Amino acid sequence: MMDQGRALERPDRVFDDLDEAAARRWGREPQRLRHGWHRSGLFGLDALASLIDRYPVEHHAIVATSTRGDGQRVWREGEIRGLAGRQVIEAIAEGGLWLNLRNVQLVDPDYGRLLESAYAELRAAVPGFEPSALRMGILISSPRAQVHYHADLPGQSLWQIHGRKRVYVYPPADPYLPQEALENIALSGVEVDMPYRAEFDRDAVALDLQPGDMAHWPLNSPHRVDNEDCLNISVTTEHWTAAIRRSQMVNVANGVLRRHLGLKARGRELAGPGFWAKALMQAAWRRTPWARRLQRMCRPIDFRLSPHPGRRLVDIPAYYR
Repeated sequence: MMDQGRALERPDRVFDDLDEAAARRWGREPQRLRHGWHRSGLFGLDALASLIDRYPVEHHAIVATSTRGDGQRVWREGEIRGLAGRQVIEAIAEGGLWLNLRNVQLVDPDYGRLLESAYAELRAAVPGFEPSALRMGILISSPRAQVHYHADLPGQSLWQIHGRKRVYVYPPADPYLPQEALENIALSGVEVDMPYRAEFDRDAVALDLQPGDMAHWPLNSPHRVDNEDCLNISVTTEHWTAAIRRSQMVNVANGVLRRHLGLKARGRELAGPGFWAKALMQAAWRRTPWARRLQRMCRPIDFRLSPHPGRRLVDIPAYYR
């Protein structure tokens, strides 16, 4: 069982095997590294229950998701108001749920220090790696729960704390990652609507994660996750670099050209006059009222988590944050 305490351990190193070979692979291919975060009391059940109790509503999401083997695709967002943190964890342990505590580095500075220490090691080990805008999220998910096929816009890593899961990572190129799908994510902020076909698995890299494993993959690589038959606690970390920010500007601008002007913009240059024209376009679009409305209307909240076993999801009229 996990340590139930709150004290933060401060080992000399976060990573056990961040050597020159791993540094060369960073951001270039899927890889698995060993870390020590699973030994920190910050991720004990009591500490996490306390964190949920005080978590700002704008920084968390409870999701009803599919269970491996049930043949359905489910993804609904809900609310947990009125429940204690321990009740939320107990409900997740029963099945079919996924809690994302976003931006935990803003809520509790102890997690922020943990995040900074990890990226300090990465900066020192990986030549030319200068990440910024670091973020951390804590994921608590049910036995056999699934995270559907999707891609993320920033650089991202997945750290396993408790339980076991398998992550399938796919090449960040057609047909696994159509440019239109990447543009839709950039515009709406919804990652899990990407088209997936079972034959994609032939080219996937499968990473089995247990406590103390961290998975990292190239930018925008599509991936999906299957939990084993146990409660899972994981951490996501994300970062931006100058090149990733420019890539995001291009994704937004190309999406605007396609969605609003009917133009298929294929250029993805990150410098020169074409890039700067797109940078100005996407900045202007972000200030429009329909930009914010598009992202809000893609994420309805339509259930409330109940404290009663056997009837955990209570439907409510949909609303948007």
